[in-house]
Amino acid sequence: MSAMYMLVGTLVALGVLVTFHEFGHFWIARRCGVKVLRFSVGFGSPLLRWHDRQGTEFVVAAIPLGGYVKMLDEREAEVPVEQLEQAFNRKSVRQRIAIVAAGPIANFLLAILFFWVIAMLGSQQVRPVIGQVEPGSMAAAAGLRAGQEIVSVDGEATPGWSAVNLQLVRRLGESGTVELQVRDDGGSLISSRQLVLRDWLRGVDEPEPLSSLGIQPWRPATEPVVNELDPEGPAQAAGLRLGDRLLALGELRVDDWQQVVDWLRERPGETVTLRLSRAGEQLELSVRLGGKGEGEARIGYLGVGVKGGEWPARMLHEVSYGPLEAVVEGLRRTWGMTLLTLDSLKKMLLGELSVKNLSGPITIAKVAGASAQSGVAEFLTFLAYLSISLGVLNLLPIPVLDGGHLLFYLVEWVRGRPLSERVQGWGVQIGISLVLGVMLLALVNDLSRL
Repeated sequence: MSAMYMLVGTLVALGVLVTFHEFGHFWIARRCGVKVLRFSVGFGSPLLRWHDRQGTEFVVAAIPLGGYVKMLDEREAEVPVEQLEQAFNRKSVRQRIAIVAAGPIANFLLAILFFWVIAMLGSQQVRPVIGQVEPGSMAAAAGLRAGQEIVSVDGEATPGWSAVNLQLVRRLGESGTVELQVRDDGGSLISSRQLVLRDWLRGVDEPEPLSSLGIQPWRPATEPVVNELDPEGPAQAAGLRLGDRLLALGELRVDDWQQVVDWLRERPGETVTLRLSRAGEQLELSVRLGGKGEGEARIGYLGVGVKGGEWPARMLHEVSYGPLEAVVEGLRRTWGMTLLTLDSLKKMLLGELSVKNLSGPITIAKVAGASAQSGVAEFLTFLAYLSISLGVLNLLPIPVLDGGHLLFYLVEWVRGRPLSERVQGWGVQIGISLVLGVMLLALVNDLSRL
């Protein structure tokens, strides 16, 4: 079932985002009087094709990894005299800029729409209440303690843990202070705490903001009873069964699943002894743990899942918006994610953020499947994030991308004449090399995560 969600989720995501992006180019081109020859979603052999009244060919192609709008242009083919005024290259600089910019702008508008729908739907969120603070950690030094609820981070309200994580991610690789507003358990008084950062998680491959600060979120107690088994995991190979209750890990007695998680994380690849209860009898099993991640981020893996505990009503709250409030929320979230994406790219260039955080098609497919399986709101959130990323990346001033074309046209606008074809050709070659290099790096990152 998960593979089906992955396939359908990926096709829907790419289909919607690519179609909307290319429609932005198409719609403005038509308004500027440019003749559009082809509107293609995907590359390669056409699966479906049809024509409209103005002669534009619409195509759905076999390889769903992008799309394009082909316009009448003298630089690509000879244009009949009677159609010269409809050629893209004959339009003014401002019109060409508008046509090229329309694609990325369409992606930002789509993200606003998705966030608006999500805000209207509302969601039930877990209050960001601290469950445990590690002694000697940055959180402990700031005076944080168990039971406090994080109300805001750097002035941004944090109704749930996802908002807390998002605000902390913005500070990766930085030095300075993070301003937290916290509320004590059961109280109404809000106080301020400052976390002091010094090149915080700079260059770390897989940063975990909360755990690095020494914060563990509050969770309901979860019994260490096996509810799921990875068919290819160490636990299944060692003979664990559904319904087994873990009693001890080596010499450590356990009564909560979080103890198991914390203990296993520190022992990737080790052989450990599990004491468990099965059908009223106690027995011991020796298990060689697997591992996930690389280097210092590598953690132990058992391949067991448990049934989560019940959340008390006081730890949950509904977050929803009216139609007009949802518009403001959609704009706010789109703007915030756009800035975060740009900031992350800058930090990667400066070495403050590891380039291993770049993701390619495999990771996108996995996240698409997981979010589609989680529900409508989660899938729309994924689409919004991906749409913003597509918009930002396409606006980068790299030839062959929309941003590269915009750069050429802006230079032409300032100079009063275009750059020479030789200079533009060099730019395109450099752009192709950069894009292929980034794609290869993202694919390598994807394969390493597998």
